[in-house]
Amino acid sequence: MERKFKVTVDGKPYAVTIEDVSEVGSNLYPSPGLRANIVTSAPAAAAAPAAPTNVAAGENELPSPLSGVIVEIAVSPGMSVAKGDKVIVVEAMKMKTMISAHKSGRISSIAVAVGDGVEAGQALMVIE
Repeated sequence: MERKFKVTVDGKPYAVTIEDVSEVGSNLYPSPGLRANIVTSAPAAAAAPAAPTNVAAGENELPSPLSGVIVEIAVSPGMSVAKGDKVIVVEAMKMKTMISAHKSGRISSIAVAVGDGVEAGQALMVIE
């Protein structure tokens, strides 16, 4: 299908004929004066973010304060820690954040490993 248009370039009018050679059909070129909204493909539906697997619920669980990647674990199960001791380092956007023990006690379990991605609120370890 051919469509004819008038085009002005640098003040000089030109008559232009455009031929539609696509498989889209006649909707490719709108009538003069109309606005065309051409969508070539539908956008993919955004995947819902996964829920954290371990959400801190108890007072003994140490939650991650931010989402990131575990880059260091400074303790191991069975170790005693004092409130404020460095236990884990999380990296987010090239910034390393030290996470301290929220209470004194003994590390009974560690729920993450170096290289794991964590979500804010996810339980990192249990201090009893």
